[in-house]
Amino acid sequence: MSEQTRRRLAGNYAPVTDELTAYDLPVTGRIPAELAGWYLRNGPNPADAASGHWFFGDGMIHGVRLEHGRAVSYRNRWVRTRSFTDGARMFDERNHRDLAAGPANTHVIRHAGRTLALVETALPYELTCDLDTKGPHDFGGRLHSAMTAHPKTCPVTGELHFFGYGMLDAPHLTYHRADAAGELVISRPVDVPAPTMLHDFNLTAAHVVFMDLPVVFDVELAIAGGTMPYRWDDGYGARLGVLRRDDPYGEVRWFGIDPCYVFHPLNAYDAPDGTVVVYVMRYPELWRRTGDTVDHRQEAVLWKWTIDPVTGTVREEQCDDRPGEFPRIDDRLTGLDATHGHVTCGNSLVRYELATGSATAHDFGPGRTPGEAAFAPADDVAGGPGWLMTYVYDAATDRSDLVVLDAGDLTAAPVATIHLPARVPYGFHGNWLQD
Repeated sequence: MSEQTRRRLAGNYAPVTDELTAYDLPVTGRIPAELAGWYLRNGPNPADAASGHWFFGDGMIHGVRLEHGRAVSYRNRWVRTRSFTDGARMFDERNHRDLAAGPANTHVIRHAGRTLALVETALPYELTCDLDTKGPHDFGGRLHSAMTAHPKTCPVTGELHFFGYGMLDAPHLTYHRADAAGELVISRPVDVPAPTMLHDFNLTAAHVVFMDLPVVFDVELAIAGGTMPYRWDDGYGARLGVLRRDDPYGEVRWFGIDPCYVFHPLNAYDAPDGTVVVYVMRYPELWRRTGDTVDHRQEAVLWKWTIDPVTGTVREEQCDDRPGEFPRIDDRLTGLDATHGHVTCGNSLVRYELATGSATAHDFGPGRTPGEAAFAPADDVAGGPGWLMTYVYDAATDRSDLVVLDAGDLTAAPVATIHLPARVPYGFHGNWLQD
């Protein structure tokens, strides 16, 4: 077992071994009565410690049910993909792709009444309300590529925009769109020079913006196994591809930017002057030596890109210097000019006022580490009041809490701290799924 693997099986990276169900969770503070639904978060929880990289671990969903001011229950369940149940591999001996063979370990969303566990290298898996696995979802046989773990729901049309990327065969990028009823209505290839790791993308009211960045698939690393099969490529370049939503099969215009990598954007929107504004958590580089670890001397900070279709240029501006990840907004403002967003920075959550550049933070205290925080609205007005919800690991107790903060006042004490019966390992993304 490598040293990297040992580190990923220690502390709060270590997987939990049991699936639990617990009821009537203890609470410090008061759960807002308006919250009725599930807080769900996905992450890698390898059933087999031999998993070669943390990113490869089997997906496990951790969920807390809230209603009538009560923390009704907690449950955690592995996503029973074909990889989990029978050891299916992404590629067989003849390099044939099995799109149902993936860990489904990165995100969990709801669209058109379906709850989907996602990973970018495979099909989504549909879950029941109790987090049992129903099976892979291929949009009635219409989806023939993997699906990104970061689809975007248009708050105006209800459409789900997403993409899939291919590692061996072209097309290396395919753009997809499903309507509000969940029918896949658009699938079009996008020409890119090589298979890069396109983890996320951007959506505005009028445009889709792809990020073609210099972290490129390395077949030798893939054959060797035990690490991420991607590496930094100084010769690849970096660019943003802009596609009009009203012409989904039309031209993708490409705009060059300085080399960098982005796992996650905060948001994007169309400005009144005709430019397209994108906020991202930008790494100066990633995985230069191997696709194994993030070099913590090269951490992500908040940047703003302004794409000018008239001049064909992009203005690149650094907005802050504090390292962070997992940027989120009120998802009802996806693609619109959100006034603020929040980012997880160490043991704090930071709220950025995007127009002014000012920021406020909630510090959880020594040894208490938050994950990504999802926004839970208090009313039907997009951008209105609400709460931030995140799992927080406490190193002193080796337990985790679900913490609810007032999104409008991060300096205040938590509104509620829901004490869980077990530890929630570090993971990736989730959502508040309101009833």
